[in-house]
Amino acid sequence: MKDLITFDNAKTTKGESLGWLTGILYLAPYTLSGRNVCSHASPHCAEDCLNLSGMGVFDNVQQARIRKTQLFHASPKAFVEGLDGDIGRARRKADRMTLRLALRLNGLSDLPWENLGGERKVSLMERHPDLTFYDYTKNPHRMAAYLDGKMPENYKLTFSRSEVNEDIADAFVRRGGNVAAVFSTKKKDTLPDSYLGAPVIDGDTHDLRFLDPRGVVVGLRAKGKARNNQSDFVIAV
Repeated sequence: MKDLITFDNAKTTKGESLGWLTGILYLAPYTLSGRNVCSHASPHCAEDCLNLSGMGVFDNVQQARIRKTQLFHASPKAFVEGLDGDIGRARRKADRMTLRLALRLNGLSDLPWENLGGERKVSLMERHPDLTFYDYTKNPHRMAAYLDGKMPENYKLTFSRSEVNEDIADAFVRRGGNVAAVFSTKKKDTLPDSYLGAPVIDGDTHDLRFLDPRGVVVGLRAKGKARNNQSDFVIAV
């Protein structure tokens, strides 16, 4: 298992100007591979997934994501070991570029990597305590564990609001957690100043969510199919 981690996301490359190289693992989202890797995806999250944005429009990219996801389900422990080897290669790439390395293992999935220890029974975060890991999640149990201090210290989570979990998102932001929310900007490009009683920051300037202040809503402009979404998944402004 090689080349599991990619670096070609247009948004994450914005972080390079801030001194960070971001490596992302892209699996086939939701049930596209035949197995669900997004246990708490809402109907409109699944429908408007960014899987087909950017390089995802190409069939070979889609097939590679499906293959990786099938490899993960066929042998999760071996997959973690392969991913660990890829992190080593990512380290060397970051060193050559004189950048710090951040890793997002759920590029299009929502798997509990903190509980996946591979053959060594040690999570990737624990194996690489000097690296920064981060993810978005719609799983309220994972987000609650993060806010309770039960995640590895170098793993940062941002909760993703959807059309079915706004009450949960509201509770998390009141606890000092961060919530990502998608806003329609058809009428104007600006994001609202606040949402859920918390300040809104521009989440499109970079993807380095671990640099965000606590207790904020990360505003994301609707992209791809979500631009035409008429449900509550996209918040009208």
